[in-house]
Amino acid sequence: MVAARFLDIPPLERVAGRIRVPGSKSISNRSLLLAGFAEGTTTIEGLLDSDDTRVMIAALRTLGARIDVRDANETRVVGIAGRPLVSSASLFLGNAGTAMRPLAAALAITCTRHGGAYELRGTPRMHERPIGDLVQALRSIGCGVDYLGADGYPPLRVFGVGSPAEPTRTSAIRVRGDVSSQFLSALLMALPMRCAADAADHAVIEVEGALISRPYVDITLDVLARFGVAIVRDGDDFRVPALPPRAPGRFVVEGDASSATYPIAWGAIAADPTSPLRIEGIGVRSIQGDIAFADAVRAMGANVTFGEDHVVVSRGRMPLAPISIDANAMPDAAMTLAALALYADGPSRLSNIASWRVKETDRLAAMATELRRCGAKVAEGADFLEIAPPETWSAAAFDTYDDHRMAMAMSVAAFNAVAAPDGAVPIRIRD
Repeated sequence: MVAARFLDIPPLERVAGRIRVPGSKSISNRSLLLAGFAEGTTTIEGLLDSDDTRVMIAALRTLGARIDVRDANETRVVGIAGRPLVSSASLFLGNAGTAMRPLAAALAITCTRHGGAYELRGTPRMHERPIGDLVQALRSIGCGVDYLGADGYPPLRVFGVGSPAEPTRTSAIRVRGDVSSQFLSALLMALPMRCAADAADHAVIEVEGALISRPYVDITLDVLARFGVAIVRDGDDFRVPALPPRAPGRFVVEGDASSATYPIAWGAIAADPTSPLRIEGIGVRSIQGDIAFADAVRAMGANVTFGEDHVVVSRGRMPLAPISIDANAMPDAAMTLAALALYADGPSRLSNIASWRVKETDRLAAMATELRRCGAKVAEGADFLEIAPPETWSAAAFDTYDDHRMAMAMSVAAFNAVAAPDGAVPIRIRD
């Protein structure tokens, strides 16, 4: 794939028609991991084609899974039944947290049963993203994990050191929940691969501190249930059976709620009520927390209605109403809210978003910098942004920081012709 040096977008004032969003990244990589480690064959429909899924597919193939991408809508996975077919490998996982964290946990667990040694590496930015809390949890049950660079960060080496300790209710696995929910999700997907002799055995995970991005954990539990792994939840404690995932035969990936936030935002700004924008592939039954973005946009004054597999959006009031929201449960969608705040008639505040700092880039600093380029006044705190819309829009060239969501969120600024018809400006999205 050749990267574009930049994308120029003229000032836009109208949007209409239909758009279908791609498959959910979160669901896609969870289903790939479980299908790859399961026994049997899984046909995944609607799998997202992205950097994250490509590195997951490449890693699973290296470990021995047979993966046949038949067309844009069907991927066939023959799993390895919890035992990699190679005893050593070096896996490159790019900047995909949805690949690095769960694969590290899954391989650490399988190494205790079957031996082996595997290195997991990524981009320079991945080597700056913390993983120490997950490593500490894995070491607490006897898994072999070494850092190959700075302590607390990838790259990692996982290796077999013998049978893992079996946690009991009094010696639960503890993991912090206030840095990244991916640590908990990784453990939830990996621990069933222990395959204890006693099928009634359960490991217990206790979350320490506040659990951020809780809806992503709900996605993990839902996908595990579809692979036959029923986890019992008691608040922030989780009982995980030692039963490996089973291929469900057919698995359908719903549309990506995070990706749907961009056209929802466009519609809220620029879709006439007589000719609304219809976003297909995501609907009222979505299991993704980012679907709550639609409620936030409705609170800002847009017209939003849900169907079974679609959302219909049009402009209600313009300017939009400012919003003050705790965005902890929808960190990806909150980036789009930050861009949508450019169209409000007063300052908006997004709070409880400290997790932005450990994503593909430091998204708090990046969003503050880029929103200022088009004329907004932005206050950046440790875990919040306050955004006052531009008094006069400035033509801006936005940097993306090698982060897909920065590029997509800033596309919202192209509709400035609606907010400033006499002062509309083009925008450029670099890289």
